[in-house]
Amino acid sequence: MGWSFSIGRLFGSELRVHVTFFLLLAWIGYVTYADGGWPAALENVVFVIALFACVVAHEFGHALTARRYGIKTPTITLLPIGGLAQLERMPETPTHEILVALAGPMVNVVIWAVLMLAGVDMSFDIASETDLTGPDFFGRLAFVNLFLAVFNLIPAFPMDGGRVFRAVLSLFTNRVRATRIAAAAGQIVALLFGFAGLSSGNPMLILIAVFVFIAANAESQDVAMRAVARQLVARDATITSFESLTPEDTLQAATSALVHTTQHEFPVIGIDGTFLGFVTRTALFAALAQEGPRSRPVSEIMTTGIPSMTLTTRLEKVLNALYQGAPAVTVTDSKGNMIGYITRENVGELMVINGR
Repeated sequence: MGWSFSIGRLFGSELRVHVTFFLLLAWIGYVTYADGGWPAALENVVFVIALFACVVAHEFGHALTARRYGIKTPTITLLPIGGLAQLERMPETPTHEILVALAGPMVNVVIWAVLMLAGVDMSFDIASETDLTGPDFFGRLAFVNLFLAVFNLIPAFPMDGGRVFRAVLSLFTNRVRATRIAAAAGQIVALLFGFAGLSSGNPMLILIAVFVFIAANAESQDVAMRAVARQLVARDATITSFESLTPEDTLQAATSALVHTTQHEFPVIGIDGTFLGFVTRTALFAALAQEGPRSRPVSEIMTTGIPSMTLTTRLEKVLNALYQGAPAVTVTDSKGNMIGYITRENVGELMVINGR
């Protein structure tokens, strides 16, 4: 995920933190410092860090359970609104998906239970208070963990309860339809959050509403796209008519090609016909923004290490490669010569054409 950086690896997954998380800490520290000075600011920041440690534990609950079914979790990213475990794929067996989805909230339940057994006094009046400090520090932590468990069990995407809801629906209908129903429920919940946020003037609720709405829609589109992809091969989605560049072409030449075509990425082909990499629109804009000479060769900004597939490769495998960050996937013939390439955009167009 962009604007995030790694802070290490844990249990085989890379733990990343989004820069906006530090903005959240700074904002909380500033507000509480204004009200109670340095002691209040420090204690509030420590509470938020403790809370997000629980969020990370929640995400590892998903990751470690998914690993039992052969699904890896390359990264876990800490965001201001929670955590995001990037599973390679979601389990499609309903019982497996239910167990993976429930593992996260169960971690929060376990943390709550441990704090209760340790003698923490958790009063539900805590929910109406705004100060995160004082003698109720651990009581608040217990309450928030219980709240996270309950909140995540709401039967709507992208909450864990939405995945459980989708898995149960999958027992009676196909996965695409089940996902659409769960995603629609998620968007209804998002609208309710947004209304509550606007009514109360709570920006966090509005932010959560936007995230839930977008994530629910993205999940629905992804499942629909994969359903189409299982029925097709790379040949069906390959772009075979395209403009290419040579390693010696300049940024000016790439800019001209960008303006005069509808392509967002340009294959770089060597003199001997060998594919070398892609120059993407994003990389080109970034290079132009640096105000360097436009006579620089495109070889300096091209993306290398591009996955290659054959014409008969299942399109779902192509999608997996694209989801791992490649701007495109090249398609080759039996001799390894490049025939064309595939992007997420043209797979999406193919999905629309197929009426999905």
